[in-house]
Amino acid sequence: MTTSDITKVQRNLSALVEFSRIVNSSLNLEFTLNNLLLSCFGKFLVTRGIVVLNEKGNFKIFSSKGISVEIIEAFPQVIFTNEDLILDPKLNEYLKVNKFTLVQKICCSRDCLGFIALGEKINKTEYSEEEIEFLKTILNIAATAIENAIFIKELKLVNRNLDSRINRLNSLFELSKEFGIISQEVRIGKLLLYSLLGHFMISNYSIILYENKEILTLESTIAKEKINSVLSLYDISSITQPIIAGSIRKEFPLLFGFGFELIVPMSLQGITKGVILLGKRINDLIYTEDDIEFVSSVGSLAIVSFENKKLFKEALEKQKLEEELEIAKDIQQKLLPSKLPTLNNFEIAALSVSSKQVGGDYYDVIKLNEQDYVVAIGDVSGKGVPASLLMANLQAFLKSICKQGLAIDQATGVINDLVTENTSDGRFITFFWGILNDELKSFNYVNAGHNPPLLIRNNQIHRLEKGGIILGVMKTFTPYLQEEILLQSGDLIILFTDGITEAKNLSDDEFSDERFESFLLNLSSESSDEIIKLIENEISEFTSGHPQSDDITLIVIRVN
Repeated sequence: MTTSDITKVQRNLSALVEFSRIVNSSLNLEFTLNNLLLSCFGKFLVTRGIVVLNEKGNFKIFSSKGISVEIIEAFPQVIFTNEDLILDPKLNEYLKVNKFTLVQKICCSRDCLGFIALGEKINKTEYSEEEIEFLKTILNIAATAIENAIFIKELKLVNRNLDSRINRLNSLFELSKEFGIISQEVRIGKLLLYSLLGHFMISNYSIILYENKEILTLESTIAKEKINSVLSLYDISSITQPIIAGSIRKEFPLLFGFGFELIVPMSLQGITKGVILLGKRINDLIYTEDDIEFVSSVGSLAIVSFENKKLFKEALEKQKLEEELEIAKDIQQKLLPSKLPTLNNFEIAALSVSSKQVGGDYYDVIKLNEQDYVVAIGDVSGKGVPASLLMANLQAFLKSICKQGLAIDQATGVINDLVTENTSDGRFITFFWGILNDELKSFNYVNAGHNPPLLIRNNQIHRLEKGGIILGVMKTFTPYLQEEILLQSGDLIILFTDGITEAKNLSDDEFSDERFESFLLNLSSESSDEIIKLIENEISEFTSGHPQSDDITLIVIRVN
């Protein structure tokens, strides 16, 4: 080797050492690629070159010198492959047209990163084998620096995204507290809007609630009449995933006409309760996946807040209703006799249990004079508050009629006319009443369509059926019939509502009239109070585990 060759090798080694020192002194990708091109230009006397790297599976020019913007923009879209980076015809044509005469891969130990393309030398000579080997060496040194720089760049991007996510999580955490303490619907909408405006520069927007096919526009830059009119043409509940501009143009062209580029549903348990419509961002940035995720998260917080407000309101209304029902229950209990009168020849006991807080069963024992006492029982159709109100009317009518001194059959007709005038929606009352004479031991009664009370005498059952139609169906055209019975010592009269005979067990079997009558025949020697307890226990045992489906009322009269 000549002295000149040795000097040349020393210069090359010195250049390589200096290049290695420079590119490894920085983890900046742009700095590394710039020095790579400058080193090549100085060594090979060229004035134009590009460095092309792989970015997410595609070739892209990352650094260039000596070429125009037009040439950079004309770079073809080529899919990256490790097999041979420069076999693609479009890429070969691009390199040929733009006179890139030397192309070399940039490879590290694990992968090929891209390639460098250099133009013609100033002196128009060909690249020598020595120069090509030098280029390969310098690229081997640069590859590690490039790989590290790319890794650091990606790491910084990940860190920026992570910081952004952390900031948004903090925002969501703070917003969750804010949404949790707001109860007014308008304020929830404002907070949702301001949280979105704080993160995105939005040209126009609409925040819509949707339930039971009703549209409520909370906030909108579009006139509410216009946006509601357009939204009514679409099935908002079918929007279950975020929709971006291209799909909006296709699926919701009228909304796209308003300038909306993002639709995000506000869902609860898989049901769309509203939508957030966002227009173009003023800075022309597109909505990223992270942006859409943030909007969805804020929307979820808002819809939960809306639902909590609704549930809280319903809970208050329910609590108020419960309180009112408790008052109604107390009033209804006071309408029933608090204490039954004591008679010389009769022993009377009664029981009334509502299936709801208030019911439609009614019973009463009213003293007319020293000898005569009215015993009444009734069952209003239906249950709950409506039935209890009609029951209160019946009690008022009965109290008033008892003071008129009318015969019981005639009085029943008057009560029927009053009930008919004051009922609607097909409601009616089955009613039975009679007058006990404590001196004569007689019972004069009228049955207005009620379950016939049972007269038990000498282990025989007689049903008290005389009377007429149920109350409230129509005016009295046919007079009611009455019947008077002379009672004997030991007789039992059982008055009851169908809540007893129609009580059901877990097998959906009814207690039935037959079972009830059979059971009563074994109680003829018991006191009225004891008979009430025994019947109550029998019903309870039969229906064990099955909820009470109807009101239960029972009056037992024993003749002394």
